[in-house]
Amino acid sequence: MRFGITGNTNKENIWAPIAEIVQRLLAADRKFCIQKGVADGLKERNLLNESVHAEQTTSDLAVDADIVLSFGGDGTLLNTAHEIGDQGTPILGVNLGRLGFMTHVEIATLDDAIGRLESGKYEIEERLALNASFSDGSELPITWAVNEFTIQRSGEVGLLSIDVHVDQKHLNTFWADGLIIATPTGSTAYSLAVGGPIMTPGCGGILITPVAPHTLTVRPIVIPDTSIIEVKVLDTDKDHVFTSDGMSTVLGGNSSSLIIERSTHSVRLVKFDDQEYFDTLRNKLMWGVRKS
Repeated sequence: MRFGITGNTNKENIWAPIAEIVQRLLAADRKFCIQKGVADGLKERNLLNESVHAEQTTSDLAVDADIVLSFGGDGTLLNTAHEIGDQGTPILGVNLGRLGFMTHVEIATLDDAIGRLESGKYEIEERLALNASFSDGSELPITWAVNEFTIQRSGEVGLLSIDVHVDQKHLNTFWADGLIIATPTGSTAYSLAVGGPIMTPGCGGILITPVAPHTLTVRPIVIPDTSIIEVKVLDTDKDHVFTSDGMSTVLGGNSSSLIIERSTHSVRLVKFDDQEYFDTLRNKLMWGVRKS
């Protein structure tokens, strides 16, 4: 088994843990490769010798690694998933962030986790992803998401009118700051922050959550993951921002509809048998914690 190593190079707290795990992998004569940007960062900090830097560097983790260790928070794991794309290489999130709904392994238990991986004592959890395209065939810079797509106003005063059809049936015309279309994985991200429900990863639904709707009776809705969603911003004179997992592009003057549906590929996350989703919810959201 060959481990791929990547992380958020904008976070200073990744370097020491990654350098330490590289030394442990070397000492144990285990196979590994390091994403080029991370390898360069280690070298700049004198945490990686020249021979390792030359031999173990890769620009394609999806091809060169059997399992990718992603050091950081959930945002880093999302970036790793986008880097891997539809290749299907499993990802193990090593938590150096705050919440960590997707990054289950802590640095202190990483050695044990690597041992479990090598002995085959793990499962692969398939996480639903979404695909987006323009109905008229226009090019969309970001085409798929693990967490969510969002459509939001671009800093201008005033709300957006966003028309939504599901399987060619009219759902609603939302008058709001924006709209979130999320996977079950993304239900604990932006959607949760604006009042959306939590969905367990395998429940097979897509969540539509309005952002600050003008009509207070408008609520989030969960639809089957087989649905085809058509989203159209009616305010064609207003620029609006389209995001996929936090990566944004400004759309302006495009009267075409966005078509959003389940992607043909999923994101594959490593899961150990002692990791329980409900435990994660209780711990991360501090359910049941009483003030002393």
